[in-house]
Amino acid sequence: MQTNLSEAARALEHAAEAERVLRTCVHCGFCNATCPTYQELGNELDGPRGRIYLIKQFLEHDAVSETTQEHLDRCLSCRNCETTCPSGVEYHKLLDIGRSAIEARVPRPASERVLREGLRQVLPRPAVFKALFKTGQALRPILPPRLGSKMPRQIAPPGQRPAPRHARRMLMLEGCVQPSLSPNTNSSTARVLDRLGISIEPVREAACCGAVDYHMNAQEVGLARARRNIDAWWPQLQAGAEAIIQTASGCGAFVKEYGYILRDDPQYAEKARIVSERARDLLEVLAAEDLESLRIESDQKAAFHCPCTLQHAQKLGTVAQQVLTRLGFNLTAVPDAHLCCGSAGTYSITQPELSKKLRDNKLDALESGKPDLIVTANIGCQTHLDGAGRTPVRHWIEVIDAALQGQPV
Repeated sequence: MQTNLSEAARALEHAAEAERVLRTCVHCGFCNATCPTYQELGNELDGPRGRIYLIKQFLEHDAVSETTQEHLDRCLSCRNCETTCPSGVEYHKLLDIGRSAIEARVPRPASERVLREGLRQVLPRPAVFKALFKTGQALRPILPPRLGSKMPRQIAPPGQRPAPRHARRMLMLEGCVQPSLSPNTNSSTARVLDRLGISIEPVREAACCGAVDYHMNAQEVGLARARRNIDAWWPQLQAGAEAIIQTASGCGAFVKEYGYILRDDPQYAEKARIVSERARDLLEVLAAEDLESLRIESDQKAAFHCPCTLQHAQKLGTVAQQVLTRLGFNLTAVPDAHLCCGSAGTYSITQPELSKKLRDNKLDALESGKPDLIVTANIGCQTHLDGAGRTPVRHWIEVIDAALQGQPV
C-alpha cells in the first residue's frame, strides 16, 4: 500500500511505525473473512481492511470524525485478522497508534468519557475493584440484568497455597480482577506447579499489566504500569527465577509486548525485552513438563474456549489443545473456534449489544458438542461466557487442581 503521510501525521510519535505497517497491506481482504465484527455487521468499515483505510485517511488527509472513531471502537483487537493475513500486517500496532491519535482529535460525549475513565480507575486497582465487587454481590438481586450478569454464579474459595520449597522458582502475575472474580485460579496454579517441583515466588509489588490503560488510549499510564512491573520482577529474575507466569492470557499477551512498547525507552528497553522473553502463559509452562502424573480421569466432556489473546496474539492455540489432551481432558469439537467471544477486555462494557451477540454465537458453538463444562484460559472470557447462565465456565487449571485433590471436576 502506497502512503503519503501529512505533515501533521509525520509529527506523531509513532508515525514511522504506522507507515511501516500500512505499507505491508496489499488490500486483499482475506482479513474480513475471519473478522467477527465484519461477519456480524457486514460493513467494510467494520472489518480490518476498512479500518486500515480509515487510519490511512486520517494520517494522509487529516480526515477524521466521530464515525471514524466509532468504527475503530467496534474493533475487538482480537487479532484474528493477523492470523489470516498472508502479508503479515501487524494490524494491532497500527490500531493502537490510530486510536490514540484520533482520541486526541475527536471529543467523546460526556457519558462515554465517564464510562471509560471509570473503567480505567477501577479495573487496574484490585482493592478498589474488590470493594465495588462485594457491593455488587450484595445488591445482585436488585441489579439490572446487564450488571448482574457480570457477577460470577459461583466463586470457589482459593484454598491454601504451598510455601516456596523447590529449587525451581517462577513468578506469577496475580492480575487485577481475577483475585476477586476467580480467586482460586492462581491458588490452583501454585498447587499444581508445586506437584511438578516448581514453586511460585510472590512479588507483591507487581500490579496491573497496563493493558486496560494502554488499549483505552491512556498509553503513557499503561507504559508506567509496565515499568513498575519490570522493576518489581527484575531482582527475582536476576536471582534465578525462571519465568513470569500469566494465568490470564490477556495479561500474558500484553506482558509479551513490553519489549516492543518500551523499545524506545533507553532506561527500560533491554529489561523490557528480557521480561517479555521470560513471560510464559501457564499452558507453555506445563507443555514442557512431565504431565503423566497429573493426568485426570473423568467421564465429563469439556469444550475448550481458546481466547483470542492465546491463539491469535500468543499463537498458542495448538499448544493449548495438546496440553489439555495430555492432561486427560475429553475435549469436544468447537466450530469456528477462531472467532472471538466478545469479551475483549472492556469491550463487553463499552459495546454491550455487539458483545452479547458474539457471546451467544460463541456459546452456541461451544455447546454444539454437548459438553458438561466449558474451560478457558482468560478471566475476561470466563466471566463473560459464564454470565449468560448457560453451561458452567471455569479456568482449566482449576479443573486439574480439583481432580488432583479428589474433588468433583
